[in-house]
Amino acid sequence: MDVSDILAAHEAKKKSVTVEKEIPLEVDAGFLTVTDLNPVDQESYEADLEDYLMSTARDGVQTLIASLFSLPTTSSPDGPLAQLPAPTTQLPRAKPLPKPKPPTKWEQFAKAKGIQKKRKDKKVWDEEKQEWVDRWGWKGANKAKETQWLTEVPANADVDYDPSKVARDERKARIAKNERQHQQNLARAAQASGSAPPAASSSSQRKKEIDRTLAVTRTSTASMGKFDRKLEGEKKLKGMKRKFEPTEMPAESEKSHNLAILAKLDKEPVAKKSKKSSQESGGSDVLNVRKAIRSASKGKGSAALARKSGGKGKKTKGKR
Repeated sequence: MDVSDILAAHEAKKKSVTVEKEIPLEVDAGFLTVTDLNPVDQESYEADLEDYLMSTARDGVQTLIASLFSLPTTSSPDGPLAQLPAPTTQLPRAKPLPKPKPPTKWEQFAKAKGIQKKRKDKKVWDEEKQEWVDRWGWKGANKAKETQWLTEVPANADVDYDPSKVARDERKARIAKNERQHQQNLARAAQASGSAPPAASSSSQRKKEIDRTLAVTRTSTASMGKFDRKLEGEKKLKGMKRKFEPTEMPAESEKSHNLAILAKLDKEPVAKKSKKSSQESGGSDVLNVRKAIRSASKGKGSAALARKSGGKGKKTKGKR
C-alpha cells in the first residue's frame, strides 16, 4: 500500500503552522508578545502592503499560539488553562526610583549604639483565655487593663480613682506622644531634603506647627479637650476670652464710655443701611417712621397715637 500521498499531505499541513525566518522570532509568553527582528522585504512591501502586513502578523500570531500550546495546562470548568511563565522582557519604569527616606532620630541613635531592630509580633499569647490575641486594635492586649474586672488601687489614690480611666488616659497619652514624634520626624526629613520652605526650616517654626497640630487633635473631642489628660509640660490652650467691664467705675470713665456710644450713634449710617431704611419707611429719609410710631404708641399703632393726641387736645381746650 502506497501511503506517500498521505504523508505528503500531512507534511504540507505541518508546514502551514511552522514559521521559518532568517532570524528566529523572540517570544515572551509572560507578556503574550512576539518580537520580529527581521529586516523589511522592500519588494514585497512595495508590491502589496496589505498582504505583507497580514503575512507578518500571521507569522507572529502562529508562533505565539504554538508556544502557548507547549506550556503546562490546568483543567477548569471553562476548559484547559495554560500556566504562563514569568515575563522575560524588561519594561522601563513609568516613574523614577523613589529616593531613600532619611533616617529618623531613633534610627540614627540605634545605628550609633549598634542596636538591632526587633519587630514585635502582631499576636501575643493570652494566659487567661489560652489563645492568641491581637497586640493592638479592637480587643487588643494593650487594652487589657481597661477591661479587667479586678485592678489593684494604690494606697494614696483619691476617692474617685478610676483604674480603667487612668489606663485609657495613659494609652491616649502614648498615642499623642507617638504622633508628635512622627510629626517631628516628617519635619526633620523635609528640612533635610530641602523640600520645606525657608520659613518652616527653623526649629521654632517647626515647634509651632507641631503645637498647632496637637491643639487641633485635643479639641477634636466632644468636650473640646476639657476632660482629656494633659501631657507633661503641655501648655494651656489660648483662645478668645470675653472682656467684661467692672460693675463700679469712676465717673470720668463712665462719662467717656457714654460719650463714645453717643458719638457712634451720631455718625451717618452706611449707604446700604440708609437705603434699606428708606425702602422700609417708604421715603428717602433715614428715620424709620414705622419704628418711631411703634415706639411712641407702645405697639398700639398710629390710630391709637392719633386718638391719644386728639383726646389730650380736647381736655386742654376744656380747661381753658
